[in-house]
Amino acid sequence: MGGVTAASFAPILLVLGDEELLATRAVTEAVAKARSVDPDVDVREYQAGALVVGEIAEMLSPSLFGGRRVLVLRAGQDARKDLVAALLAYAKNPDPDVQLIVLHLGGAKGKAFADGLKAAGATVVPAAKLKGPGAHRDRVAFVRDEIRRAGGKCTDDAAEALIAAVGNDLRELAAACSQLMADTDGRIGADTVSRYYRGRVEVTGFTVADAAMVGDVPAALEALRWALHVGVDPVPIADAIADGVRTVARVAAAGRGDPFQLASSLGMPAWKIRSAQQRARGWTPEGLVEAMRAAAECNAAVKGGSDDRAYALERAVFSVAAARQGGAR
Repeated sequence: MGGVTAASFAPILLVLGDEELLATRAVTEAVAKARSVDPDVDVREYQAGALVVGEIAEMLSPSLFGGRRVLVLRAGQDARKDLVAALLAYAKNPDPDVQLIVLHLGGAKGKAFADGLKAAGATVVPAAKLKGPGAHRDRVAFVRDEIRRAGGKCTDDAAEALIAAVGNDLRELAAACSQLMADTDGRIGADTVSRYYRGRVEVTGFTVADAAMVGDVPAALEALRWALHVGVDPVPIADAIADGVRTVARVAAAGRGDPFQLASSLGMPAWKIRSAQQRARGWTPEGLVEAMRAAAECNAAVKGGSDDRAYALERAVFSVAAARQGGAR
């Protein structure tokens, strides 16, 4: 149990901030700690805005059956004035068998409640979004801590590399850390991260389209999933697939001329024509018509607000690759 005793619990825990991942985690850890001391602990959750003063007395009164209780009060900033007054009065002399956890966004709304809890000696767990001058340093610390919690080791430059690859969102970073831990030996340096994410940071819709046009479905799907994971918008990916099909169709129709001579008649740069000529190998006119239809359907789904835009894009990748293989099926 690592020396955790009932006496080491903070009777009032104020989880302060608007970063949902950190706030949720603070509650999960507090509840887990309470259960490690008393597996039968009674955990109850309430929405502060929906709670009336009459319910407070019942919540906080000593249990007839004894035992520990954890009361989680969500959205503390929404608590009404009379509720705040009752809770601040309670906070001056809290029940040692009850742990009250208040989540509060930490803004101007309901500030007096948060300040009152602090003044009454509540233990504050910061859960604010990481922003401002020190945010990058905090993210580096967050990544290193994630890896350490999972039993691994991570250098500062590895954490920097991971943030460069994945971005600033803490949920994404937490997911990337657990993925790295699952796929490596747990000793994570910058070289581990760059090997793992090599070339993936620059993934765009064109990477997806190029792989689909040469029939490489695994590469196209991997690029697509990574692009969506790092936050590339589905619309430009759908546009890139349509553009990829259209470009190959136009270049294929123009025949096998010199790219520099074709540049002015096709109205596109020579490098793009040369690249499209390579991708045009293996395509039949019927196959290109089929691929155009698939790209148009994908565009309509993605731009028409389809419920699952990622699925529409995956289906387009399969359909384009199948059109190349099948020609006129």
